Amino acid sequence: MEKAERSLRFMVDKWLVMAPAMSVRVTRGSRARSNQRRCVCLEASLSTGAFAIYFFRQGDGTWGVFPPDAPDAERSVMSVF
Repeated sequence: MEKAERSLRFMVDKWLVMAPAMSVRVTRGSRARSNQRRCVCLEASLSTGAFAIYFFRQGDGTWGVFPPDAPDAERSVMSVF
């Protein structure tokens, strides 16, 4: 897949198909100091409720919804509360 097809804008459009009744905002952006990994959290609000989705920058510069592979000691972890 080409890098343009894995840009943050492309992935947001793919995962959060914009509808007139939806508003989306960035609620968190971070960069780990030790390994310079980046992630962005977007929150979408619908009339039925809100949800959030995290996007992670991969080692090749593309973005995805899964954390990049890393040695076990540095592996990112996602949790649901």
